[in-house]
Amino acid sequence: MTLTEETLRFIREHRKDNVRNLALQAHKYPTVDVPAAIIQIVGRQIAEEKIPTWAAREGILYPAHLSMEQCSSEVTANYKVKIVSDTEYGSRKTFTDLTGGFGIDCAFLSACFQQSVYVERQETLCTIAAHNFSLLNLKQVMVCHEDSIRYLQMMEPVDWIFIDPARRDGHGGKTIAISECEPDVSALENLLLEKASHVLVKLSPMLDLTLALHDLKHVQAAHVVSVNNECKELLLVLERGKELVPEEIPIHCINLTASQKVQKLLFTRQQEKEHTCPYTPTLKTYLYEPNASILKAGAFRSVSSIYNVEKLHPNSHLYTSDEYIPDFPGRKFRITDSSSLNKKELKKLIGTEKKANLTVRNFPASVAELRKRLKLAEGGDMYLFATTLADEKKLLIACKQP
Repeated sequence: MTLTEETLRFIREHRKDNVRNLALQAHKYPTVDVPAAIIQIVGRQIAEEKIPTWAAREGILYPAHLSMEQCSSEVTANYKVKIVSDTEYGSRKTFTDLTGGFGIDCAFLSACFQQSVYVERQETLCTIAAHNFSLLNLKQVMVCHEDSIRYLQMMEPVDWIFIDPARRDGHGGKTIAISECEPDVSALENLLLEKASHVLVKLSPMLDLTLALHDLKHVQAAHVVSVNNECKELLLVLERGKELVPEEIPIHCINLTASQKVQKLLFTRQQEKEHTCPYTPTLKTYLYEPNASILKAGAFRSVSSIYNVEKLHPNSHLYTSDEYIPDFPGRKFRITDSSSLNKKELKKLIGTEKKANLTVRNFPASVAELRKRLKLAEGGDMYLFATTLADEKKLLIACKQP
């Protein structure tokens, strides 16, 4: 990808601008490749949030919007580095990324290895990756323009392989099973583990984790990764020569927060079955909402047992206790009041409040419907949870942050 000096100058001068307005004014810049410039401007604007260290680096080239949308963030790429750096996984000399894309994961992971190979079937992405890796002084990374399966079949064995299969079917719909992704990691599992002692598989959070743990036979660990309470990735570590039954696979629930604190919960499906989970007959002093990774992984009984909190209802996934638990892995609130759906009770609960942060858990109305009924705008200091108790009573719970 070659950009003229005029186009590069245009990118620098307009990197903060609204790209829709720039596109409409393209005729004013006859010596500038405006469509190419807009791709770079949009890419950098996304990178400022998603990959800040790259956005701060002058000269980085960005791909089209879809590749930017699908690429890992810097935060999740760094978490992958922690996984492969675990000493229990042994040697880290050679590494291959079979689905290179924009190259974020490859760039960050390659720092752990002496030699790395980036494989990508789109020639444009290879050109961008080669430019960026050179700019970032990642001399240990070789860029290979090739189909991932063909490369896998002919490659020499390495210590680690990383693979991020495409997660949409032929009609653009979202998939829930590994077999519906491309390439199909479950069909390639034996070949992958012939070529690497360890494989790190990145999957969409939309996929069914339980199904994935049954489809793949050599999973040694699963990581459900959220960023600021939004589930972003499912990561599976495969290990050659080792098989665990799905119920014994350790599942790491990770929430990476803006404050740099990491919320963690580790459990297995077997432990989840064995844990007790008491249901409260009444609300206590504090309300707890597990983070998105715990909800995705289904560690409902485990979080109750580990943190000694009582659940409101089997399907509500909210917990309560009289003791404040500062390290609970999720949102924490002090309950100020509660109300049925009786109009008089609701009026007392809401008072003069015009705004509230409304959450619905196991309740026969949506957030939009409740907001309209209660005449409440979004925001403010009040947090309202619409939910159901163990006796099937429908309730609104008013909370404040502790």
